[in-house]
Amino acid sequence: MKKLLFTPGPLTTSRTVKEAMLEDVGSRDYVFVNAVKEIRSELLSLGHVSREKGYETVLVQGSGTFGIESVISSAIGKNDVLLVLANGAYGERIVKMAIIHQLQHQVLRFPEAETVTAAATEEYLKSHPEITHVACIHSETTTGVFNPVGAIGDTCKKYNKIFIVDAMSSFGGVEMDIEALKIDYLVSSSNKCIEGVPGFAFAICKRSELEKCKGQARSLSLDLYDQWAGLEANGQFRFTPPTLSILAFRQAMKELAAEGGIPAREKRYKTNKLTLDTGMAELGFKQYLQPEIQGHIITSFLYPESPKFNFERFYQKLNDRGLIIYPGKLGKTDAFRIGNIGQIFPDDVKRLIQAIKEVLAEEGIDM
Repeated sequence: MKKLLFTPGPLTTSRTVKEAMLEDVGSRDYVFVNAVKEIRSELLSLGHVSREKGYETVLVQGSGTFGIESVISSAIGKNDVLLVLANGAYGERIVKMAIIHQLQHQVLRFPEAETVTAAATEEYLKSHPEITHVACIHSETTTGVFNPVGAIGDTCKKYNKIFIVDAMSSFGGVEMDIEALKIDYLVSSSNKCIEGVPGFAFAICKRSELEKCKGQARSLSLDLYDQWAGLEANGQFRFTPPTLSILAFRQAMKELAAEGGIPAREKRYKTNKLTLDTGMAELGFKQYLQPEIQGHIITSFLYPESPKFNFERFYQKLNDRGLIIYPGKLGKTDAFRIGNIGQIFPDDVKRLIQAIKEVLAEEGIDM
């Protein structure tokens, strides 16, 4: 039985993406070097920017968090001050990075069930002129909220701040013009909306800002500038690269193009979410977020009020049916999450809804 991952990544991948990893390749092989070159160029195109416009792509071994930490620990100089806009666990993770790397930083927090706002950001920047960099999560997968990075980017540029965006679970599933959004560093990873497998993160960077990172990294392996310089020098990674993940990602990018690019994928993901929301509402489930601030990447559902509901049993029974959902990550509220991304389609969502209906009946849970 094929398992389907209704998670925000790693996620369900196509058979052909998996098959792209069946042939070993050397890290200095021209096939691999060319794959890296193609990926770096195509990622710029997906973000509607180019080298000619002054942007670069840097690939970083490891999970998406490695990519975020590479940017945070390389881009913030000793005299710089980072403002973290946080309304969930992933914003707080950037705060933790700043603490560990002993970066000068401040935090502007918002409730988990609300968006970060440009107005509050502007008020903060007005009263804290020492801020040089601003970091924000686009799709905060703690809840599924979409933060308004366009408005925040405009505010950052109004006050001449460098804008860093964690677009981990949204890039590739949401149309984003990086230049128009005023983003200086956008970070995502191989195992999200482009539908590759885990292995590396990538940062799409404004070259003029990337060049300022030279010599100020706090880590050898996460030195963003040196990683870029190595790729530019000979097309190779400084340290052992995730060769098979790279080949899988190249195939995933081909499949994204064949689907119709990001607009077509975004449409499929939105259809998945609509199918999910409709089916879950019919079963009696309530969502954690108000619909107007939700993205289409992942949805948080509140636990049923029935005392018979046990999430571990609920999860296991769905798992036994080959359907993997995601536990909640909320601070004070009991909820679970269901992802709408990956190689899943509306009929798969309908299968999940039917399975949830069966499990509720088995457990005697009256919604």
